[in-house]
Amino acid sequence: MISLRKWQGECVDLVLKHYQQSQKHFLCLATPGAGKSIMAAEVAAQLLIQDKIDFIFCFSPSTAISQGLAQTFKTRLNRAFDGSIGALGASYTYQSLQFFDNSFWSLLTSHRVFIVFDEIHHCAGLNIADANAWGEEIIKHIQSQAKYTLSLTGTPWRSDNLPISLSTYNHTNSKIKCHYTYGLKQAVKDKVCRTPNIVLIDNGKIISKSSESEVHHFSSIREYLDGPFGAYQNIITDKACMRYLLNSGINKLETIQAKKVNAAGLVVASSIDHAIQLHSIISNEFKKEAVIVTHKHDNSSGIINNFRNSTTDWIISVGMISEGTDIPRLQVCCHLSKVKTELYFRQVLGRVLRVNEGINQEAWLYTFAEPNLIKYAYRVAEEIPEKEVILKNSMPYHNQVIATQENKLFFNKLQPLESLDMSAWETSKAMKKSSKTTRSTHQSITFDEHYFDIVGDFRQQVIDVLRFQS
Repeated sequence: MISLRKWQGECVDLVLKHYQQSQKHFLCLATPGAGKSIMAAEVAAQLLIQDKIDFIFCFSPSTAISQGLAQTFKTRLNRAFDGSIGALGASYTYQSLQFFDNSFWSLLTSHRVFIVFDEIHHCAGLNIADANAWGEEIIKHIQSQAKYTLSLTGTPWRSDNLPISLSTYNHTNSKIKCHYTYGLKQAVKDKVCRTPNIVLIDNGKIISKSSESEVHHFSSIREYLDGPFGAYQNIITDKACMRYLLNSGINKLETIQAKKVNAAGLVVASSIDHAIQLHSIISNEFKKEAVIVTHKHDNSSGIINNFRNSTTDWIISVGMISEGTDIPRLQVCCHLSKVKTELYFRQVLGRVLRVNEGINQEAWLYTFAEPNLIKYAYRVAEEIPEKEVILKNSMPYHNQVIATQENKLFFNKLQPLESLDMSAWETSKAMKKSSKTTRSTHQSITFDEHYFDIVGDFRQQVIDVLRFQS
């Protein structure tokens, strides 16, 4: 049996008490890296000991996370957790929800089933009218039929402002009700998470012009982006900008590796072509080992698993390691994604916050001083930023009860399906919003015939996010 952290024990007790009071849905907000899956496995173990449940299913947004959950539950329950006959349950991706047949869903009416949702914010909708595809399946087949549900998240909001499935909101102020909250500040105090340091990189001399206009000079990235031809894509794909940011991250990682040789770094790229460029700089110019993983790789989970247990310095990701993926040796992140939502920013930062063995427990994220990212950096320690949520009158879905077949287990039919990682999907969606094409050169970029160049010295501002919290 794994020894629980203080917060995990408190949350387990609260979940069980919640269920004893005839409440069946529980939402836990815990900062990334705090150990939510271990807590959830302990809840499952206690429910089994109390003979409250028969089976357990886990759902999560990617195959990598799904496999991690399966291993955690298998270890804690000491039983098969692979969907085979005799297993206590299985772990699936949210993508799988749309492919189960009636034989699967009938298990929820014929047996007492406990369902765990990791990163539940991927599932939207309190009713069919405002649900996304995954939220709709939860409303139709799980919300009323499951014996208990446990929803987990480190970021309990959505960029589209839709409500999160199975959650309760205050209709007066749109605030979500989290039954248990374990914030970053407390996690750092408990030495469960590392203290995040965010480095915002800026430049004082930026030039921009089009073929039909005069040259414009800007004294900061913010000023440039407010200009007539400002585009963040120009910044993150500029050779000088990429080289400076990567060099800063590499230098920091080398310092950490002096005391912890297996420490590693993550680079978040905006596209596959961008990732290839970044890989070339890291491997050819800085002579560091690096691998690339994207949703286009057939064996993305294998690449991540190999990196987790290797001594390779850097992994370059396009939407594959933004949340839930457990690689504790990551301590430095270079954020060069075009996606600039607060949800994505926090998920990426969370990859370097998980404490592991060793003396040095520094966590560093390097990115550019883009106005939105500056704002997010200063309020990272807030559990839930101010968010407007679009709430509609709840219209309960009356699902037709599926006729229960003979009491047979259909687990052997239901192998986990490979899922398109939602972070990769969001990245792809953001890229498709722009029809503009980008061409990189040594120091300048042609962007819709607009000339762009970085000619000034770079400067850095280090943000200690916890200093701004009372």
